Amino acid sequence: MRLSVVVITKNEASNIAACLESVGFADEVIVLDNASSDDTLDIARRLGAHVHSTVDWPGFGPQKNRAIALAQSDWILSLDADERLTPGLQAEIEAAIQGDPPAVFSLPRLSSYCGQTIRHSGWYPDPVTRLFRRGHARFSDDVVHERLLTADPVRVFQSPLLHDSFRDFSAVLDKLDRYSTASALALYKKGRRASIATALAHGTWAFIRTYFLRAGFLDGQMGLALAISNAQGSYYRYAKLWWLGRQTP
Repeated sequence: MRLSVVVITKNEASNIAACLESVGFADEVIVLDNASSDDTLDIARRLGAHVHSTVDWPGFGPQKNRAIALAQSDWILSLDADERLTPGLQAEIEAAIQGDPPAVFSLPRLSSYCGQTIRHSGWYPDPVTRLFRRGHARFSDDVVHERLLTADPVRVFQSPLLHDSFRDFSAVLDKLDRYSTASALALYKKGRRASIATALAHGTWAFIRTYFLRAGFLDGQMGLALAISNAQGSYYRYAKLWWLGRQTP
């Protein structure tokens, strides 16, 4: 086999079909699921994926490394369920893995926020390192905000990876709550502490960085909404860290 695509899932019935349909050229598709209660697994099997399941949740980094361990090909492409390849990116990937190319590649990611494509606000080109030759990279063990670790030079593709990050504001609030909790716990375990003033400062800075320094205002009203949600995410990450500190003598 030449290329394995690996995807981790949990209740991704609304996303998984578009993701898997965009990688139909791969020799193998692995879906590693964590106790989905919707139709994610049925959809993945119908589209030809090799489906595996886990009951426990070790965090995004460790779960992605589990998925990588299941792959059999020389090359591995790790995708999130809400991501999909464009035809241009597919062609670049197919061309790149022929012969003896570099071992690690980064993909420019173009994300949408509540239905609008975001080209500023620090969201584009948002390169994510996801394609690598077996044995040349692995994900960090971070519970959230995991990253691919490699000692190899990274080559960047030109065509974008599409990312349907948030369908509506309910999804924004749900992810904000889950990620801020996980981030606060990770910081707490590393010995970090915070105050409510720290939380306020981080939230304010997140808004200024997104809306002004990264030109979020060029994304219109949705850019303003994105800057506000970034500020909320940062504020609650450190507010929850502050709260955790208050619970332990």
